[in-house]
Amino acid sequence: MLGQRDMTTPSGLSGNQKRKMKSAARLYAVQALFQMEHSSLTLDKVIVEFLDHRFGASYDGVEMQDGDSDHFRALVTEAVSHQAAIDQMTDRALVAKWPIARIDPTLRGLFRAAGAELTQTDTPPKVAIKEYVDIAAAFFPDGREPSFVNAVLDHMAREARPEAF
Repeated sequence: MLGQRDMTTPSGLSGNQKRKMKSAARLYAVQALFQMEHSSLTLDKVIVEFLDHRFGASYDGVEMQDGDSDHFRALVTEAVSHQAAIDQMTDRALVAKWPIARIDPTLRGLFRAAGAELTQTDTPPKVAIKEYVDIAAAFFPDGREPSFVNAVLDHMAREARPEAF
């Protein structure tokens, strides 16, 4: 396995703590995918960097949330493995004049992580949509991006998992 933090989510945690760790894993996955796009880091190297240096790290006295390392690893790996299909699904959800290549790189990472979760996990689509809309709101607190993300992910979810609607 990659990285020194090769622990699964401890079973002794409350349901709320487990949810927070999964939410943090989603945020870290978006950041990792963004970083991979803007650096020469490979999948393995970015996973190790995040697990070893970001999960639970402290910056200027502020401790970052620890994340669910298994969920993070799965999201990043599946997003990279299925990037072409996820990007095509995202393109179908976007208006014709805005292909994914023209989208903000943070949103590209978000759509790829969300696409991986929608197509490669059993997370209920409505849960995934809410989680990634919350991430968009964290990155773009004053913009229209959260509404945009909600619309695009709703379209993607209905394509990927129509039985859930």
